[in-house]
Order: sequence, then structure tokens, then C-alpha cells
Amino acid sequence: MNAHDHRELLQLSERLLECIRDADWDSYQALCDPALTCFEPEARGHLVEGLEFHRFYFESGGHLGRHASTLCAPHVRPLGADAAVVCYTRLVQRIGDDGRTATDRFEETRVWQRRAGTWRHVHFHRSAAS
Repeated sequence: MNAHDHRELLQLSERLLECIRDADWDSYQALCDPALTCFEPEARGHLVEGLEFHRFYFESGGHLGRHASTLCAPHVRPLGADAAVVCYTRLVQRIGDDGRTATDRFEETRVWQRRAGTWRHVHFHRSAAS
């Protein structure tokens, strides 16, 4: 894995978060493997498999509402030539129900796998907001 791959994986991770922010289901789905797995707070400790669980949030306009995300200290760890882990702290700025600004923090790990020359998001783990 080379420096170009590292940059591409960071760009793809940022693009994925843009899709979530914009509730852009088609672009999100194009970046993800259909058998995507995850652990995230919304799943209440259960391993989620596939994309249908996530589609609900996209179709309802997103569970974070209008927000902006910032990746802090992103790190790419290659797992051979065709897989990598991208981990970072994600700061999410949003307008709270009371109209005031708020910032949440999540620790995220995203696993990408290259198949037929294209990177696909295959697994993630996102912490609860802290």
C-alpha cells in the first residue's frame, strides 16, 4: 500500500461522512459493501449486517440532523495490499433541540477492502457520543 492509497482512503472516509451528513443514500450505498457490518450506539450492542438498518436513518433525514463533521488525528493502518483500517476521532457540530450549538465526539474505526481495484467500506465501529 502506497501514499496514494492512504490519501484515497482518507478521502473516501470523508466522502462517506459527507453522504451521511447529506442523507445521500445512493452515494453511501455505492461506497459500502452490501454485507457491511458494524457496531454502533443505535444498534444497542448488536452486530448489524447489511445496509437496511442504515437506510432507515437516511430515509428519515438522518439521526444527527443538520451537522458538520471534522476528522481529528486520522490514522490509516494497512492490512496487506487490499485492506486497511482508518481510525479517527470525529467531532460532530450540530444545533441542539434548544437551538444552541453542541459538539459530540465519537471514536470511529472503518475497515476498507479493495476488490477489483475499487475500495469498499466493509465494517465500522463507532463509539457512543462522549
